Amino acid sequence: MERNRRWVVLAVCCVSIFVVGLDTTAVNVALPAVGRDLGLDVRQLEWAVDAYTMVVAALLISSGALADRVGRRRVFRAGLVLFAIGSVGCAMAPGLGTLVAARVVQGVGGSMLSPVALAIVVGVITEPRERAQAIGIWAAVFGLSMAAGPVLGGVLISGGGWRPVFWANLPIIAVVLVLTAVYVPESRAPRPRRLDLPGQGLLIVLVGAVVAVLIEGPRVGFGSGWALLGYAVITVTAVAFGRVESRRGEPLMEMGLFRRLPFAAAVGGAVVMFVALNVTLLLGTLYLQRVRGLSPIAAGAVTLPMALAATVCAPLSGRLVGRLGPRLPLRLAGASTVLGGLLLIGLSDRTSMAVLLAAYLCAGAGIGFANAPITNTAVSGLPPERAGVAGGIASTARQVGAALGIALAGGLVADAAPAGLAVASRPGWILVAGCGALVLLIAQTAPASRVAAAARTPEPVGR
Repeated sequence: MERNRRWVVLAVCCVSIFVVGLDTTAVNVALPAVGRDLGLDVRQLEWAVDAYTMVVAALLISSGALADRVGRRRVFRAGLVLFAIGSVGCAMAPGLGTLVAARVVQGVGGSMLSPVALAIVVGVITEPRERAQAIGIWAAVFGLSMAAGPVLGGVLISGGGWRPVFWANLPIIAVVLVLTAVYVPESRAPRPRRLDLPGQGLLIVLVGAVVAVLIEGPRVGFGSGWALLGYAVITVTAVAFGRVESRRGEPLMEMGLFRRLPFAAAVGGAVVMFVALNVTLLLGTLYLQRVRGLSPIAAGAVTLPMALAATVCAPLSGRLVGRLGPRLPLRLAGASTVLGGLLLIGLSDRTSMAVLLAAYLCAGAGIGFANAPITNTAVSGLPPERAGVAGGIASTARQVGAALGIALAGGLVADAAPAGLAVASRPGWILVAGCGALVLLIAQTAPASRVAAAARTPEPVGR
């Protein structure tokens, strides 16, 4: 495939990922408007967000494996159609039940886009240095979409309420569908794996149970009978998942991969970075609109430094990974995230706008620097023929982090009145700083240079 066509394919995949990431975070700035219109409290709004992220997290790996088997372009197009159907359902939702159901449909579609798009990119761009740059661009677009969501969401909401946030997906998806038919080649893995239905079912239960306990725990009590039942379900399901996966010839998740420290660290880094990002987005949105009384567009504008920093730092991170290896950009990501959290630990209703802007700038730099090294390390750590599954594991980690971040942040402020919300959110900013500190530790496990990374040959994947 000629060079220009390869980069067109990259652009098509990046646009699809931009829509997925944009929708994920634009919904955050829409939450107060959704709550007022549909009569929902913070805990119910958490379900509207996490219904999407839970489904995406649970299905990503299977979607990648399915694409490797039946065709990546075919699954990619099906994902676009489902995402569009879910967007229509969200835009027309009359209440919480319909909204959550439509978000689930969106999640099914979204699970078919992220890992499959990455697999398509990896499949058509094979030269190592060029591939590293392409992965950096892909990760940059995803990080940018997550950071830009609040800004664009605020513009849409101010123009016509919260429903245009979902209607806006449709023309973009229509264009991507046409370009996919024209430019994206069909591809499959040489030796696709079978779908692991028992493992998939257990993963759905495990992710759902963890998020449910975090969301509902503050309401029912973390020591209540319902919470104890939730802990039991989580424990039994986790043990069963480990046993089932260790005994299958073609498991949903190859547990032996996690014995390789760089791979395990990359997955862990993806989780903690997206916990930090989503805690920042949810707490910031509620604070700016409920405590400071800003309009959605004004609240989105306050987050603009985050989008700008992600835009600048993400491609820079991709170049640093290609030239120097992943350690330096991971250190920059961790340090930026720590600083962003520390700036808001003393948050009050009178905190200077300059401090808020600086904190968002640091958050954007953190996510911008983190995505490329995490994605590159995770994909490079897997056998080439498992490109779909490679993208699935990396993306699953992000979505698990997003779901956990929303649940943890919502639990802190679900019962807080506007007057006490700033103080109630302070543990969340400590959590953000702690996530950054973990990324600094994870950076120590990454190769110190591009030469060292290239010399790290894949180890046998054990079961």
